[in-house]
Parts: sequence; C-alpha cells; structure tokens
Amino acid sequence: MNQPTAIPQRPTTRRAFTVLLSPTRRGARLARLLTVAHLSLWALPSESAAHIVAELAANATVHGRVQGRDFQLGLTVRGEALLRIEVTDTRGDRLPVPSAPGGDAEGGRGLLIVEALADQWGVIPGPVPRKTVWAELDLVP
Repeated sequence: MNQPTAIPQRPTTRRAFTVLLSPTRRGARLARLLTVAHLSLWALPSESAAHIVAELAANATVHGRVQGRDFQLGLTVRGEALLRIEVTDTRGDRLPVPSAPGGDAEGGRGLLIVEALADQWGVIPGPVPRKTVWAELDLVP
C-alpha cells in the first residue's frame, strides 16, 4: 500500500516587511527608522542595514522621485542567513551608477557606502516605469 510521505522543506522566507513611503526626506527617514524597528523586533543586527536603507531611500527621494508616486521599501529574511533590502522607485529611466566624487563634493557617495557595506547589490529594471535597487547582507558571520 502506497502512503504519501512528507518531505520537510525549509522555508525560503522567514520574515518579510514591505511599505510604501512618500518620496520626501521624511519618507527616507521613516524607511530607516522602520528598518531598525523591524530588525530589532526580529532580533537581527541593524547597523549596516540602516545605513544601506538610508542611502537607497535618499536616492529614491532625490533621483527617483516622480510627483505623486511613492517609493517602496522591502525587507526580506531568507532562511537564517540572508537579509535582502529592496527600494523601488518610479524612475526606471535613471539607473544608479557608483561614482567617485571630488574631495570637496557634498554628495555622491551613497552607492559607494552601499557597495562597502553590502555583500552584494544591484539593480533590477522595470516593470516600466520602475526600478528596484537591492542589497543583500549575510547574517551569519
């Protein structure tokens, strides 16, 4: 007699959080605060993630802003070892490119900070008119 056997599978996503925020300085600040709050609630380290979210949210409000359209913050913990941060804005025509600003420049270092703190990062274009900038942090030292 055949009996079905259950094969245990590890969940691919343990925790997830997504929110739409206004493309303003206040919305970018709230993205950072919500990241710190959720990672604390999940008992995960938040310092590097908070810096990454601050930079990506600031970019979404400065370079990805379209009047009347929000940006989206997404946090996903996969398994026990990976935090994925995603910031989606509505300016898919403007893809981010890291640059080396002059020594006296007041800005332009955001993606360099993301690159230094994240284990991986990248951009997913579309669907039109959007783009998503993502960064991943390994949670296991």
